[in-house]
Amino acid sequence: MTDKDSPTKTSSDFEATLNTADNAVASFAKDDKSIGHVIRNFLRNFPTAIPMLVLIISVLMFGLIDNMLNERANFMTPNTLSTVLKQVTVVGIVAIAQTIVILTAGIDLSVAAILVLSSIIMGKLSVDVGLPPGLAIMIGMAFGGLMGLFNGFLVTKVKLPPFIVTLGTLSIYSALKLWYSGSQSVRGADITEKAPSLLWFGNAFNFGGATLTYGGIAMILLAVVIWYVLTKTAWGRHVHAIGDDPDAAMLAGIQTDRVLIGVYTLAGVICAFGGWVAVGRVGSISPIGFETANLDSITAVVIGGTSLFGGRGSIPGSILGALIVGVFSTGLSVAARVDDYWQTFAAGCLVLIAVALDQWLRRASK
Repeated sequence: MTDKDSPTKTSSDFEATLNTADNAVASFAKDDKSIGHVIRNFLRNFPTAIPMLVLIISVLMFGLIDNMLNERANFMTPNTLSTVLKQVTVVGIVAIAQTIVILTAGIDLSVAAILVLSSIIMGKLSVDVGLPPGLAIMIGMAFGGLMGLFNGFLVTKVKLPPFIVTLGTLSIYSALKLWYSGSQSVRGADITEKAPSLLWFGNAFNFGGATLTYGGIAMILLAVVIWYVLTKTAWGRHVHAIGDDPDAAMLAGIQTDRVLIGVYTLAGVICAFGGWVAVGRVGSISPIGFETANLDSITAVVIGGTSLFGGRGSIPGSILGALIVGVFSTGLSVAARVDDYWQTFAAGCLVLIAVALDQWLRRASK
């Protein structure tokens, strides 16, 4: 029988077979997530949870050690805890600048040199040249922005790796600070006499038994402002997008070069502001001061949960990271009474743990 002679099926024939068809609703196997998977997702969604937990545990742990080993416990007092905040103020401000850069999958090794050179410019112009302190501070901040702009130009236009660029400018800015200062410090007595406003952030006030400085309050306020910019503005979303995937960000219409130049320029301005705070913190200006601020800021950023591969991290986490380092340093000194090199040892262990955790979270997302 040919197809032409075969009977033609009508719609009623198809309807008759519907009663015998399987009408069960499609179902899919439920994906039972393990506890480890749930924890990793939680940590990825709330990156500041770990540094906050570590900070709380650290304070309680050193408080317990202090009560057990010392007849007179001093660690858990408001005065000691406020001292930790004062100690990490400058590093915390530099860590804010470092966080912005690392979010773009870059790094800035020149932050400490920018900080010191900017503070020297402020001090020399106000003390030696006789400019009004306010004007000297503005010029110092502007030079900090120019140094950051130069870093960003080399990264975006010359297409050099950020590590190589900032390693080179670290040497350049370090040489300039020694040349401009004549390898001599600006004395605190001269600053007090001719430019007392440079010391303003070193002023302190008592609050609930704690001694807080204006510099510490400035660090917290700056962290809030930069956090808002990074999380609530289009520019901040562009920064995260570039760190996550620069090619995809460019295809999405983001002007990556402009954003990166803005990131490095803003980092330079923040470091210059940190230089002003550092003058009030120390009381003088030394061309060889804060030489460890580069590594200290990176340590705080990494411990705070910011990924060195870019795209993930937060400003509050970096501040918490700086506080964790400060708590460990103070706790090992005041409570445990150990030598300084064990404090450095503890900081190194914290960095390794933080990087290992970051790798664990990245593998979980694949």
